[in-house]
Parts: sequence; C-alpha cells; structure tokens
Amino acid sequence: MKELEKLTPTELSPWVEQAKTKAEGGRVCDRIPQLALADSGWFAVHICCKSGKTISFGDTVSIFPLMSVIKTFSLLYLLENFGAEKVFGWVGMEPSDAPFNSLEQLISDRGHPRNPMINSGAITLADKFPGKDANQRTFLFCQWLNQLAGCQLSLDEVLLASVRLTRSTANEAIANYLADVGNLENLEIALDTYEQICCISGRVEDLALLGKLLACENTCLSAQNCRIVNDVMLTCGLYEASAEFAVRVGLPMKSGIGGGLVAIVPGEGAIACYSPGLDRIGNPVGAIAFVEVLAQELQLSIFG
Repeated sequence: MKELEKLTPTELSPWVEQAKTKAEGGRVCDRIPQLALADSGWFAVHICCKSGKTISFGDTVSIFPLMSVIKTFSLLYLLENFGAEKVFGWVGMEPSDAPFNSLEQLISDRGHPRNPMINSGAITLADKFPGKDANQRTFLFCQWLNQLAGCQLSLDEVLLASVRLTRSTANEAIANYLADVGNLENLEIALDTYEQICCISGRVEDLALLGKLLACENTCLSAQNCRIVNDVMLTCGLYEASAEFAVRVGLPMKSGIGGGLVAIVPGEGAIACYSPGLDRIGNPVGAIAFVEVLAQELQLSIFG
C-alpha cells in the first residue's frame, strides 16, 4: 500500500497545527488589494490519491486564486498543443536565482526567459495561447483544465479588476522588453492573458485534482509532457528557493502569491494546500511547512 493511501485525517491534524504555527510568520500579499483581504491564519489541505481516495482538512471551502500556480498548467497546456521543441524555443528550463519578476535577469539573458515558472516566461507563453484575444484564451484554457481534471475552476472577475487597477509595473516592464526583442506577437493580449489566467480560482480540492493529472498516468495527456512539467517544477517551481526545497522535500512543487501550493507525488497522488501568509520570496509559509513534514514523515521524496 502506498504511503499517501494510508493517511487519515487524525494523523494530519498535528502536522496541520504545526504548519499553522509556522504560517503566523508569513505575510499576506498586499500589493493587490483583493489579495490583502485574506487572513494569514487560513489553512486548507486536500490530498488526492491515485485510487480515488481523498483526505481534506481545514478551511476547504475557501476559494482562492491560483496566481503563479497556474504557470505549471499553462506549460502543460502549451506542451500538449505545440510540443516540447517549440515551447522550449520560446522559454528556457534553467533555474533562476533572481526574484520571479526580475527584469534585470531577463536583460542579462538577452530577452530569453530563464524558465516558464517566472513572470517573463509565463508572459511569453501567455502570448502563444490558442484564441483570438485574452478572454477567449482564458476561457478555452479554463475549460480544458476543468474537463481534463474534473475540477470547477472559474475566473474571479473581482480579483481581475483589482489586478488591472494595480497593474504590476515590473510585469509591464518585462512585457515591454520581451516585445522590444521580438519575443511577443501582441504585448497587450499577452499581458491581459497572463493577468486573467492568474485570476483563475478554485478550492483546494480543485488544485489537488489538477496536481493529480501530473502525478498519475492519464490517457488524455502525454506522459513525457507530464514528466517535463514535473522536472521544471522541481527545479524552478519555488523561485530562488527551489533548490533548497528539492533537497528538503524532494517533490515537484509550485506556489503562488494567492497562497496556493501543489506538490506532486509521482505515481501516488497530489497534495494541495492553501495558506495565504507568504515568506519574503513569495512562497506560502504554512503550505511549505506542511508538505515538508508530510514528505519527511511518510518518506515521499522522489529520491528515496
């Protein structure tokens, strides 16, 4: 029997409390007014096992934006649509030691984004989405995810308005530079698509169902593409802290400033957490603390 399969909510309880204590040291993102309304004390976890068994704990009815967690699935979407050779012609696959919204790194890399998990890479990929405009691109992408994973994601229009009202100057500068070097076909559509897909929202269960796509074989997806996405998550998914947590946890993970985190246990299932308090890098403190203790207690690391 697999380790995740054996888990019970009773066993989860002390680990959740431990993670919630650590989460008190995190800070809710306040750059976007709508995100600032979250409470750093909120915590939810949902685990989806290969067999169909699920385990939930905490504030599981909370709806939150996937934000940068969506970058994982936009990479998967484009790999399925265009293939690895084309996608990695647009973006690289190297880890970054600079913040996720660094223009300096993009300039030093001569306009070729280091990887798809940082903003420059995600904006570049948003430019390549199928669809005539940002609205259609986001709708088609969200529909694809819901049909594939059986989840109920939707675009949070209130959050999107908040994002547009306080549009990131760093993202604008990145998009302008990408356009200047010829890496964007349409700057406005790329930026609008990027902002919209980051505002795709759901519950922690929806995020776990998305993660399960990458954890377990799926006849609708290429196994090779799933492996590529997991590899990139492991090395790049937690920004400049990725290498540290590859050692400490040993699982592919992706975080978002909305407080979401998904961790993949290949062949077994997926762990999704919601914990809005962030560290200085932009990773959710409680969520990472929970996955770390779970991985250590159950020996989930892919490295044995």
